[in-house]
Amino acid sequence: MNYVQLEKLGEGTYATVYKGRSRTTNEIVALKEIHLDAEEGTPSTAIREISLMKELKHVNIVRLYDVIHTETKLVLIFEYCERDLKKYMDVHGDRGALDPVTVRSFMYQLLKGTAFCHENRVLHRDLKPQNLLINRKGELKVGDFGLARAFGVPVNTFSNEVVTLWYRAPDVLMGSRTYSTSIDVWSCGCIFAEMISGVPLFRGRDNQDQLLHIMRIIGTPDERTLRKIATEGQTEGQTQKQYPRYPKIPFSQVLPKASPQAIDLLERLLQFDPAKRISAAEALQHPYFSTNTPIYTQPNPFTPALTTPQYANPYANPGSQQYQYPAAQEAQRAAAQTQLALAQPQIPGAGYGMQYQTHQPHQAQQGFPSGSR
Repeated sequence: MNYVQLEKLGEGTYATVYKGRSRTTNEIVALKEIHLDAEEGTPSTAIREISLMKELKHVNIVRLYDVIHTETKLVLIFEYCERDLKKYMDVHGDRGALDPVTVRSFMYQLLKGTAFCHENRVLHRDLKPQNLLINRKGELKVGDFGLARAFGVPVNTFSNEVVTLWYRAPDVLMGSRTYSTSIDVWSCGCIFAEMISGVPLFRGRDNQDQLLHIMRIIGTPDERTLRKIATEGQTEGQTQKQYPRYPKIPFSQVLPKASPQAIDLLERLLQFDPAKRISAAEALQHPYFSTNTPIYTQPNPFTPALTTPQYANPYANPGSQQYQYPAAQEAQRAAAQTQLALAQPQIPGAGYGMQYQTHQPHQAQQGFPSGSR
């Protein structure tokens, strides 16, 4: 297949992403161009991404269409999505926070994609808003499988340097190398809270600070839980670290905008003990998704037909319903948002594996030569 490069979307450590068009079908695609080192060859992250994504075909996972291999380049052809979730929240949120209907739909789609990965024995290991893409239909798709791993039982040989810090599970922060699908579930919980509030829930500066941020909200677990998790990450002869005893702050106070059902689901996703976390498949059966309002995945009602003139902008604010809160609750919500908004800068990233840039027209259209899969 031949493709035309249209414009540069972003650049990362080992690859550059372009918007492109198929010469055969005229379909808009994303071209992830990986530069090959003459001595080292294809990066292991690219090999991992290709091998896993060729097998993962689901409406809520970014589709890998084709792989083109030349002497100097490896080009992955992905379906094109207009924005990642972080940018979507920045554009459509109320100070980043999405309306309840949108949160519920996006959360459902995130869990569907995550559950499909887990059913196929794949850990994503780097779920965050920048790695979740939104297309013109309002479909959310999990992307950037550069850190993903196929897993078996038991999983006990992985590095703890996975998942961007703010979305990293406490067991990984404590050095555990025996982990499974629960680390993705924790990340889903962090993303859920962020869609509700508009800002990341736990924002530490390093592993230790991140762990303390988590404990300050969900509370310091009992000694037995700490000992069990710490043992999984300790080397022989290493002493167990002591942690301050923080009381739990109810999520209803941290996220006063959230419904009781949303709070209950969040509690089950963000369990300190990985063994107590709900699975993605179980989360899909939670009453939060069983209210009278239907769950939309395809097509999504938040972006009406683009052929209608008044909806020419595919990112017109999703949903027209206005949500009003009592003055006291609104004051609580604003105070919580202000507290969460302090400190850290945004994390760079994007669903194709890098940070999006302001679109710059490519100087000259270039066609990629055909190649074999």
